[in-house]
Amino acid sequence: MEKRLDANSELKAMYTAFMHEYLQMGHMKAVQADDEDSTPEYCIPHHCVLKPDSPTTKLRVVFDASCPTDTGVSLNHVLMVGLVVQDYLRSILLRFRMYKYAVVGDAEKMYRMVWQQASDQLLHKTFWRDSSQEPLETYKFTTVTYGTSSVPYLATRCLNKCEDESAERYRAAAAVVEKSFYVDDMMAGSHTIEEGKQLSKDVL
Repeated sequence: MEKRLDANSELKAMYTAFMHEYLQMGHMKAVQADDEDSTPEYCIPHHCVLKPDSPTTKLRVVFDASCPTDTGVSLNHVLMVGLVVQDYLRSILLRFRMYKYAVVGDAEKMYRMVWQQASDQLLHKTFWRDSSQEPLETYKFTTVTYGTSSVPYLATRCLNKCEDESAERYRAAAAVVEKSFYVDDMMAGSHTIEEGKQLSKDVL
């Protein structure tokens, strides 16, 4: 991966910016000496996918938790995937078409908004350095990592938990979170503009 980055300065700049954002947002942090104990560990390799035509994210770093260790077992082999806790897309789309006004949204960086237990973080380590001339650093992810098989369940279940805790105060918004989200995309609606504005505010 480093050879590929060193051969393309633009790609390297985007990749480095992506990893720096992870660090700056606190979604990964350096592994300290006292982290190294008898806890099982796993290092997740990463590479990038380019989408030159994307208006937002032209580069996405992909974390491959399906990569086997020298035992032949990967992290994804031993993770529980979890149940589907959201409605089927067909049901969401059918309800979406029943309203006069569309109310849509996106939970930005949804997976990275879900904190990971400290005891699990050493199972979500990775390596990074800005330059091949620098020493290799080990980092651990503090939020759930996309590329792991359990993350869709963990993130959507967390969204549903927020809905459970807010249902009494924000009944309409809670119903939208429960029934009108497909992973991180919200497809809801209202019959009046005022109702739509209030719904948007309450969901936020």
